Amino acid sequence: MLATFAVIAIVSTVIVTSMQTSQTQAYGQQVPVSTRERTISVTGTATTSISPDLLTLQFGVDTEAKTAQDAISKNSEAMNAIVTAVTSLGITKDQISTASFSIYPVYNDSIPDPLTGIHKTTLTGYRASNTLFVKTDKLSLAGNIIDSAVGAGANRVDSVAFSLSPAKQQTVQDDMLSKAVVDAKSKAEKALAPLSQKIIGVKLVSLSDFNAPPPPPIYQSADVPSFAKQTPIFSSNQDVTTTANVIFLIGDQ
Repeated sequence: MLATFAVIAIVSTVIVTSMQTSQTQAYGQQVPVSTRERTISVTGTATTSISPDLLTLQFGVDTEAKTAQDAISKNSEAMNAIVTAVTSLGITKDQISTASFSIYPVYNDSIPDPLTGIHKTTLTGYRASNTLFVKTDKLSLAGNIIDSAVGAGANRVDSVAFSLSPAKQQTVQDDMLSKAVVDAKSKAEKALAPLSQKIIGVKLVSLSDFNAPPPPPIYQSADVPSFAKQTPIFSSNQDVTTTANVIFLIGDQ
């Protein structure tokens, strides 16, 4: 019996020792956690001044009559004359579109009742309003288009603006994005030089949207009874900007 217990004790001691050795070996095989990568985040900017290549104009006709039908008839007659005048300048009909059309009653509440003296709202007629939108690449015709439209019956010029066409905007954007990235790299290199660091790679590039502010209206008026001949309208260059945020990987020089 004593011999049997001795053998069991020896076997148990061997098993425990083996488990401790295995655990020690397992811990010894762990890989140390790598150090965090070093980065620098920089925003590059590119700005340029571009001459517009697209002209947009909006003008229309307001007519009043006793009946809605008469108001529409007068408006249609004037609008047909305007379209004829504008197209005679070389503007095609696919460059002309209807921006809005409306007809609504006109009331007068300033007439007092002769018996009571109370002001009553009175229907005096109807007003028809038709607005045209012209978009063309013939920038030099801006003044002529306005003169011809007003001369043919337009009594509203809502806006005249110069902007970039989609094709030109895309070309400018592609060129400026690369310049913005180059600007970001230049800024990073200048910032790292005193720190004895250098760029060793790129982790992330984030490109912003093309920032072209909406063109301001060159002329705007709610009522234009007449225009002098050869109305002077001038376009001007537009400043456009784009940015690129770049995260560079850095290391020792």
